[in-house]
Amino acid sequence: MKRILIISLLFASINAFGQESGKKIYNLQECLRVGIQESYSLKIVRNKQTVSENNATVGNAGFLPTLGVDARYSGSTENSETKIRNTGESVREDGIFNQNINAGLNLNWTIFEGFNVTTNYKKLKELQSQGELQTRIAIENLIAEIAAEYYNYIQQKIRLSNLNYAVELSRERLRIVEQRYRIGNFSGLDYQQAKVDFNADSSALMKQSQTLQTSAIKLNNLMNNNDLTAEILVADTSIFVNKSLVLKDLHDLVFSNNASLLYAKRESHIAELDYKITTSAAYPYLRLNAGYGYTLNKYNKGSNYHRGTLGADFGVTLGINIFDGNNARRERRNAKLNIQNIKLEQTDLEHTLEADLYDIWQAYQNNIGILKLEEENLVTAKLNHEIAMERYMLGDLSGIEMREAQKSLLDAEERLLTATYNTKLCEISLMQISGRINEYLK
Repeated sequence: MKRILIISLLFASINAFGQESGKKIYNLQECLRVGIQESYSLKIVRNKQTVSENNATVGNAGFLPTLGVDARYSGSTENSETKIRNTGESVREDGIFNQNINAGLNLNWTIFEGFNVTTNYKKLKELQSQGELQTRIAIENLIAEIAAEYYNYIQQKIRLSNLNYAVELSRERLRIVEQRYRIGNFSGLDYQQAKVDFNADSSALMKQSQTLQTSAIKLNNLMNNNDLTAEILVADTSIFVNKSLVLKDLHDLVFSNNASLLYAKRESHIAELDYKITTSAAYPYLRLNAGYGYTLNKYNKGSNYHRGTLGADFGVTLGINIFDGNNARRERRNAKLNIQNIKLEQTDLEHTLEADLYDIWQAYQNNIGILKLEEENLVTAKLNHEIAMERYMLGDLSGIEMREAQKSLLDAEERLLTATYNTKLCEISLMQISGRINEYLK
């Protein structure tokens, strides 16, 4: 009870300090919200997603015509010699300067190109969906990173509290030994050993303070906070583990909701569309072109000084590629091979994900079992420590035996803490592989 009270008072004082000083207290959801909002890598991924959305248009696919305005000017300088057939007379003119000015609207439209346009539009939509999945994958990875580090920070904070308690016990033991040593009840060896133990616990506490600071830096970095060394005040004082996950539910979700697998399926669809695009070369094509413009010709010699025309022109082109050096055939073969490779990669990914699921699940189950055992061990270790302390105060227990009881308690706390955190990591991994990790945002 004394132990529980000390930990509770410690965290209560921390939270109270945070409230009084106006510092923000973070829970997991707040850490995730800040991290997702401020992450540079996510901003880059979102920009790439926007690019894929911008590209998924009917115009980019080729459904719409192109319309342009152009103007051209050309000039020529000529020397001419003309021989009249009837008279044989030759007429020579030098320095003839002619000019041509042309301006107008031009429209080009591919009406049909072997379903290439339709297929290309479907591909652009698939690429847009892939962009969304890439963003989702990046968000899920960030959630997993932040959640793992958030609970690691709590773990290090609890470990610091445990070591602080150990230092207090060692300090009290040293005080008792020193008093009894002065009156001759304890030997110098007992006193020196108590001093060594106190210094060792103090050293471990200092090292743990550094470890806690390192975790704070990592968490600040993941949230993209400006001050990476700032202390983080967390709302949670313990690590809660979800022990109710069901393997069958997770297995079904892996194959229906895993973001990486969904991305691979999109890759397969795109490969099939690429093959359809290569086959479009075998179909005829139909193209429309039209224009409206003004042409001005200026002549330096001759009977006409200039000639201007204004009007429209249009045409339709129907054609088919008969032979292209077997390039289309080669592209179709390569596209088929690409489909096979992507499907093989998808199958391989499915097997890998299933193996990872079973591996993580086994670790999750084992850690739950270890967690139960360590909870029981901690109860026993606390009881043993209380008994040892009573006997030590009565002088019925040596310093070495008291130290062993103290160490046993600290070790039990450490094993329980490690088991709890390891179980939580397994839980986070299971939530991510099944596509459920966004639930941590709720």
